[in-house]
Amino acid sequence: GEIVVNARLFGDIIRKLPDSFVEIETDAENNVYINCLNSRFKIKGDSAKEYPRLPEVNEEDLYNIPQDLLKNMIKQTVFAISQDQTKPILMGELLEIVDGDISLVAIDGYRLAVRSCKIDNITNNAKVIIPGKALNDVNSLLSSEEDVKVGFDEKNAIFIINDTKIITRLLEGDFIDYKKLLPREYNSKVKLKTKELLNSIERASLLSQSEKNNLIKLSIRDNVMAITSNTDKGNVYEEVNLELTGEYLDIAFNSRYFLEGLKNIDSEEIFIEFTTNINPCIIRPADDVKYTYLLLPVRISSNI
Repeated sequence: GEIVVNARLFGDIIRKLPDSFVEIETDAENNVYINCLNSRFKIKGDSAKEYPRLPEVNEEDLYNIPQDLLKNMIKQTVFAISQDQTKPILMGELLEIVDGDISLVAIDGYRLAVRSCKIDNITNNAKVIIPGKALNDVNSLLSSEEDVKVGFDEKNAIFIINDTKIITRLLEGDFIDYKKLLPREYNSKVKLKTKELLNSIERASLLSQSEKNNLIKLSIRDNVMAITSNTDKGNVYEEVNLELTGEYLDIAFNSRYFLEGLKNIDSEEIFIEFTTNINPCIIRPADDVKYTYLLLPVRISSNI
């Protein structure tokens, strides 16, 4: 038979039960009985007839994507999804497939994250906007080395992960033309050790994290980047070695946004490209991983 139960309550009960066999029964009044050793639960359910039917999505023409790859692509982008409900289209991610290249794109108005990869045996192109919540749900189920099957129709997306299906309604509207936001030229380009920069900014942000904009200032010279923050609590100075091509620069950022980008780069070294101190910078891995993180700076004031 079929019955509807509160998913959160049911899951919480099952997780807390002893490590033994679980017996689940229902009755005609839609009650659910859960028994395990000395634990006995009775919870209220609802008739399955009241539950909305899932939309049917064509499962014949699906894309096969390695689970570990999709998991990494979601992880490297989903944090940049907007939380602004007045801009619902930005509360999702653009999934774009062009000539075998698959990309996930997230933007919130302050930063942009793009992860791309070449997938063999994909010939059809696609362009859809998937809700961020759905992608987080998908990500929580990705674990094995097998492929996840992904498909779309005009209104829905389907993800088949082992024996689990997730169907979500696509967001309607036009996604921002993100490629126009990416600077084509730079005046300064630096190469740094990812972990060294991450650790330095984490330390520098200890003073700024309670401030409104979590501000840190980066001063780029010949072979060093100075990272500073001045707040009512005190000040901090950090140095990181770098290789510089181009001009000196002083620029400020929200440290939390900067760190979120760095934490999602697994490569040992990164490139950061700057145009001016009021234009966005681009952070990329120094290896062949196709990942781009664009971040808007904060205008520098004398007290940073």
